[in-house]
Amino acid sequence: MTTGNTATIKRSAGTITRSAGTTRRGFISSLAVVSAAGPLAAACGGAAGSVRKTSTLRYQGWTGQVTLPELAADLGYLGEVKLEWVGNTISGPQDVQSAATGQVDFGGAFNGAVVKLQEAGAPITSVIGYYGSDKQTYTGFFVLDDSPIRTPRDLIGKKVGMNTLGGHSQAVQDLHLRRNGLASGDIGKVESLAVPPVTMEQSLRQGRLDVAALSGIFRDKAIATGGVRTLFKDIDFLGEFTAGSYVFRDDFVKRNPDTVRAFTAGVAKTIEWSRQRPRAEVVARMTAVLRRRGRNENADALQYWRSWGVASKGGVMGDREFDTWRAWLEDVGQIRKGRVKARDLYTNKFNPYAGGGSKG
Repeated sequence: MTTGNTATIKRSAGTITRSAGTTRRGFISSLAVVSAAGPLAAACGGAAGSVRKTSTLRYQGWTGQVTLPELAADLGYLGEVKLEWVGNTISGPQDVQSAATGQVDFGGAFNGAVVKLQEAGAPITSVIGYYGSDKQTYTGFFVLDDSPIRTPRDLIGKKVGMNTLGGHSQAVQDLHLRRNGLASGDIGKVESLAVPPVTMEQSLRQGRLDVAALSGIFRDKAIATGGVRTLFKDIDFLGEFTAGSYVFRDDFVKRNPDTVRAFTAGVAKTIEWSRQRPRAEVVARMTAVLRRRGRNENADALQYWRSWGVASKGGVMGDREFDTWRAWLEDVGQIRKGRVKARDLYTNKFNPYAGGGSKG
């Protein structure tokens, strides 16, 4: 079975994708293909369910970045589990869609996208938190120093770039505007654009964007270069939090519990290794990984890495990571109230840093 996934993976690094709708409805329209994966995933389930047990995990990477699983594999923390790279993505929602439809074995995304996908009936479960926001690593919305944009209302009619539509940045933007009193009609006039992270800063400086949502190494690189200022940050009104998780299909977990356990434990251990080692050592290790894999990438941005932003020890998850976005999706009428319970969306039972499981 094929989907439109390949085009997303191979999209040009210079592409800017315009939102089909920039209101709160746009958040869901960008997830429409993901939501549709419910019955689609079920159709694929027969084939996926017939596959034998495996210790090789297919996954998508990110250009110019080293993911936690890739670092875990390099550290030897995955044990006998091997990773098989099948391509790159710039979209968390697309990544978990690929996991839901069996094109890859695991995917990672913003927890709001995971909530929406599971509410639509996709048979997936989150097993570990892998990124978030803290004082060192957060999502900031940046403008040029001489920009006239100062307040939330100034965003009306402006172009805001973010790595994907329907993900972390668009949800944070919507929450920020709502909490500052903007009505739905005004929020709809803020134009959200999907821009590859590697070209986001350049698009802002060239005037193709009015605002750029930047995080991690791309944020720090822009700050170090200078000429930009922060309009607002997610941690300003949400505090420190784990924002995204890795998911597996439920049938894959059932067939391969030991593989999922080894993966989860390895990623958890890598989170803690990264906290305990000097930042320079972590950066050097990731740089070596990126250069060895030979994907024709530039490693310069890795020097700006600060942390994974994971709020808990070893990526252990709690209800809060999902309830913030579940409540928001309910409030804006995009999922039915009471349909989703946070405790049904994730499990900690494979994580060695957890005291017990929360699902299954």
